[in-house]
Amino acid sequence: MSKTWTNMTASDLGRAIGKGTINPVELTEFFLDRVESHPLSERIYARATPVRARGEAMGAASRAKAGSRKGLLDGVPVSWKDLFDTAGVSTEAGSALLKGRVPEADAAVLRAATGEGLICLGKTHMSELAFSGLGLNPVTATSPCINDEKAVSGGSSSGAAASVAYGLAPAAIGSDTGGSVRIPAAWNDLVGLKTTAGRLPLTGVVPLCETFDTVGPLAHSVEDCAHLLAAMENRKAPDLEGASLSGARLLVMETVALDDLRERPGRGFADALQRLSRAGARIEHGRFPDLTEAMGLTSILFTAEAYGIWGPTIETAPDKMFPRILERFRAGAAFKAADYVAAWRRLGVIRRLWAEAMAGYDAVLVPTSPILPPDAARLMSDDAYYVSENLLSLRNTRIGNLMGLCALTLPTAQPSCGISLMAAPLREDHLLRLGSAAERALA
Repeated sequence: MSKTWTNMTASDLGRAIGKGTINPVELTEFFLDRVESHPLSERIYARATPVRARGEAMGAASRAKAGSRKGLLDGVPVSWKDLFDTAGVSTEAGSALLKGRVPEADAAVLRAATGEGLICLGKTHMSELAFSGLGLNPVTATSPCINDEKAVSGGSSSGAAASVAYGLAPAAIGSDTGGSVRIPAAWNDLVGLKTTAGRLPLTGVVPLCETFDTVGPLAHSVEDCAHLLAAMENRKAPDLEGASLSGARLLVMETVALDDLRERPGRGFADALQRLSRAGARIEHGRFPDLTEAMGLTSILFTAEAYGIWGPTIETAPDKMFPRILERFRAGAAFKAADYVAAWRRLGVIRRLWAEAMAGYDAVLVPTSPILPPDAARLMSDDAYYVSENLLSLRNTRIGNLMGLCALTLPTAQPSCGISLMAAPLREDHLLRLGSAAERALA
């Protein structure tokens, strides 16, 4: 039976626990063994938490036996990106600057999820201080892509995606500031949910840009993402039963998102649109010219805040950083406070215009990434290649962050090519229902 556990969704594992056909202790030991023995594990997990996992699994097993489970995922193990604080266990955010940092308390979302019975398997590798969509990290480890072990897995939740794709966790929790859940999810053929900024608390989460930072799950199914979000909020998951695309009005965003779209991502996106249309969705195409201006505000909004948070720490030991990431942080020092405030005020105007223009649509569609996962070795040796792939990797996902949206990426028929559905702020339940119907259409 255990041989099939890596092919089951977190929700299916939870249902099996409820039926008594899977014991949470045995399930946890199975995944701990995989983390210990898998040949790529050291590139995926920064550190496992076996003592904690075993204790939590015993509690889940007792509840299952007593008929007092806390929810569908009670007893299901998950991995956590190494920027979520874990009490008494190192949390280093992929950076030598934080080596040996041991927090005293769990992050708020980890504490909530633990309270709902989820089991913490360990902490996964990530881009250095979460400031890259590639997942390349020569300081700690570069996680592999499920479709090409020589390629990066996407960032910054690189190990989170790899842990699920390689069967080292049923699901994972990552963070998304400019696409850091959706890119690794798409490149590893997973479902990834970017929540609305402010929906989930960031207490105990190592920051990058707090005004854009969000927490989100990576998993095998939309149902998994719905239940993982609910566990982190201590609430009941939305009902996905009967979700349909019939009559759903979906807009393909042509501004920015389709520029420089490479052949395979374009093919996957086109095929996905046809499948959604056949399932009853009304697919329209449109433009939003102000989006180009919003994208131009990216450098000041992200880098100025990131350097404002990390500048003092970085400048104490800049030699500990990968030069490419150091350079990106330091770019934020060049901006004036007045320019930063003006950029936020202008973005607020553009967000209102977006909300008005998109009010009649159930979701906006874009290819999750215009490119495929780049080769890790070439990124290290070819400067021009690094620059071009780094710029494109997060371009489309950043639309959702800039416009303040929630967003969901789903796999398409093309490996490592996702399609993203973006909805209005705090409409996650609506988006998850829509995504559940889209998932069936794309299967």
